Amino acid sequence: MTSLAHQFEQYGAWRTGVLQSLAEFQSWLQQYDLYDATADDRVQRIQNVLKSDRLKVAFIAEFSRGKSELINAIFFADYGRRILPSSAGRTTMCPTELRYDEAEAPSIRLLPIETRLQEASTADFMEPGAAGGSHWTTVPLDPSSPEGMLAAFQHVVETTRVTPAVAESLGLYHENDPDAAWSVDADGMVEISRWRHAVINFPHPLLRQGLVILDTPGLNAIGTEPELTLRLIPDAHVVVFVLAADAGVTKSDLELWRSHVGAGHRRGCLAVLNKIDGLWDPLKSSPEIAMEISRQVRTTAQVLGIEERRVYPVSAQKGLVAKVTHDEPLLARSNLAQFEHVLSDQLIPQRRDIVSDQVQRLVHDVSRGAQQLLQSRRRDIVEQLFELRGLRGKNHAMVKHMLLRVQGEKEEFEQSITKFQALRLVFGRHSADIIKALQLRDVRRTMRDAREQMKERFFSRGLREDMEALFDQLTGLIKEADQKIAGLHQLVDSMYRRFNAEHGFTLPAPIQFVTSRYAMDLQETLQLVNNHFGAVNMLTRSRPQLVQNAFATMASRVLDNFRDLNRDIEIWLKSVMTPLEAQVREHQKQLRRRVDSIERIHEATDTLESRISQLEEVLNGLDERSGRIEAFAKAILETPAEAGARAA
Repeated sequence: MTSLAHQFEQYGAWRTGVLQSLAEFQSWLQQYDLYDATADDRVQRIQNVLKSDRLKVAFIAEFSRGKSELINAIFFADYGRRILPSSAGRTTMCPTELRYDEAEAPSIRLLPIETRLQEASTADFMEPGAAGGSHWTTVPLDPSSPEGMLAAFQHVVETTRVTPAVAESLGLYHENDPDAAWSVDADGMVEISRWRHAVINFPHPLLRQGLVILDTPGLNAIGTEPELTLRLIPDAHVVVFVLAADAGVTKSDLELWRSHVGAGHRRGCLAVLNKIDGLWDPLKSSPEIAMEISRQVRTTAQVLGIEERRVYPVSAQKGLVAKVTHDEPLLARSNLAQFEHVLSDQLIPQRRDIVSDQVQRLVHDVSRGAQQLLQSRRRDIVEQLFELRGLRGKNHAMVKHMLLRVQGEKEEFEQSITKFQALRLVFGRHSADIIKALQLRDVRRTMRDAREQMKERFFSRGLREDMEALFDQLTGLIKEADQKIAGLHQLVDSMYRRFNAEHGFTLPAPIQFVTSRYAMDLQETLQLVNNHFGAVNMLTRSRPQLVQNAFATMASRVLDNFRDLNRDIEIWLKSVMTPLEAQVREHQKQLRRRVDSIERIHEATDTLESRISQLEEVLNGLDERSGRIEAFAKAILETPAEAGARAA
């Protein structure tokens, strides 16, 4: 088993263990009436985080760098042959995602290149239930047949020949492009990819565990497909940039690195110097060859502006052959296993830590909510015990006096509830104002207006100004909502402090919702858009399709950001009042129980000592449950490293 497969297996086992522990915790909380709507929402969010977690690796290279061969060598050598098409020249014609969704049959879904004529991004066509779903061509995939898979995968590299006018309408050709003359054949036709995007649903063990592989075409295709520059590459957790050792860093390699890789992925990027077997000169000694490879690594790192330790020399072709033929010396010489180890160390622990942090925060919130309910019950039981123990040796009149006092306390609290309900209505109105300020239809209208204005632009500079104006508007929507949220938080905070002061609650101050992350995401999107247009560097009147496609992709990313913001605000609005509401309900129940308990003693239907014994037993049970909550949380929050050590 490779280090990558081993790390994925451990990560999958950790996620499964957390889900099992969480299910036990959920069942236990329900058993003791400590599970409310907010806890349920948080548990569902934990489950979604763990079940839908994806680890994305993007492979980027210019043509003929051996990128597809590297993917074959790392992930598909067990099939005894190449699965992804890999040959001399250009093989990857369109962005290709390899993933696995067990809800769908193994298949290759192909989006026709003609969809570029529509004002919709690739992501729009992927939306579940969207009308765009009918545009996809589906090729069945039989994982049990290597020959069948090889034939099916050939569809991904299909091309079609069109006139220059058609290619220009698709944004794939322009006569002023310096390379345009080379792309027109003797018949006056242009060869383009038949497909805009490919999604391969394949039950590979690593893909089952949540790995997503993105195979990208070269610089020209990346520049004309904004889905790559604005969404797929920025969203990748690791970017593998592949170069050829025999060529070094070419001008087009450097342009690709600066425009689409290095600028935004310096930390999450690994540079692979492929084809080192081209330096295996039989007339040179092993030390001489090693020195030559080291020199290439050093030069590559200097040109890219990264540390030497992040440049990995490999031979994907020899590594694939070595794996298929079980040639261990050749595998060692190819350096492929070393790179797989680095890839697994770079990808999985970092992602695992991020997911673990998300789970820990949510589990902490669930535990804290349950502990607050227990503390409320415990406080009320202690008060009852104090009252009842004070009645020992007292006459009937004293019992009557205490009954009247507790009844008065109950009536006073019910008056507070009336005020609380009035404030709850105010909270509802403020909540509606916040939601109204961020309605998606307003965001869409703002985007449509901006799109129409940009159609009149001639140059990239004017586009940039329009884009910045648009993002200023969008950021303004978030700032307006942020001000409303701050006002609502002050209202809620005052309610918490009032009940803490007047009724002895010990609730912590409510957490304020912060919008800065969503504003930052907008700025990151704007930067990606500016980088994209800067890299494409075109007259917009002559290549309007590129602007249209880029805008559609940008709009899709912005709408996703606002959807996330709306969802998270709604979650906050539901949860920010829940602890106080739960305490109010719990205190109301306890006051009723106290009145009922003293009435029974007053009417001699229950003995004082038996009631004290019952409450002492309840109190002991509450203390035990508090300890169980801590134990459940500790088991779930156990770090992956701790879980591995314990299992060992």
